[in-house]
Amino acid sequence: MVLVSGSGTNLQALIDASADPAYGARIVAVGADRDGIEGLARAERAGITTFVDRVADHPDRAAWDASLAETVAAHAPDLVVLAGFMKLAGPAFLARFGGRTVNTHPALSPAFPGMHGPRDALEYGVKVTGATLFVVDAGVDTGPIVAQVAVPVAEDDDAASLHERIKTHERAMLVEWVGRLAREPWTIDGRRIRFHPKEQS
Repeated sequence: MVLVSGSGTNLQALIDASADPAYGARIVAVGADRDGIEGLARAERAGITTFVDRVADHPDRAAWDASLAETVAAHAPDLVVLAGFMKLAGPAFLARFGGRTVNTHPALSPAFPGMHGPRDALEYGVKVTGATLFVVDAGVDTGPIVAQVAVPVAEDDDAASLHERIKTHERAMLVEWVGRLAREPWTIDGRRIRFHPKEQS
């Protein structure tokens, strides 16, 4: 299951990867918090079931969160991928899917959390930043880290150019590790993600 809010470039990378049976993951549905976005169109073109659950259609954020959890649960996903989904998962959602929802952040966590990771890294003057794949928890970009990729900062970078370069690496990392999360048994041990050998049948 993939949740999106925008153009769906990370979603497209996952759609392309999952076309190969060896990848080990199949996208059961794509959900969004808004109508008319390219992410939904990408899913529809690939023949994937879609749904929209908008905050505005509920009396409050908690009701939306509970509704989203129910809608996602109806598709029985093993893993939920937030791919440019611009809403924070709330308590009802995390009660159902905490520990099996992943998201990316365009910085090397725990540095520079929040909406402006590339800009904040640039302003701080770091020489290397990157992207992080993490298991979603109740905080902002604070969950246990699945994987990270480093991206050097160029002398002539601005926030936009740095973010574009990070996104290229972020996308490749997401595809690689979602496949691994789908193919291999894993558990969360404190703040560590531990992969386990498959039992021989």
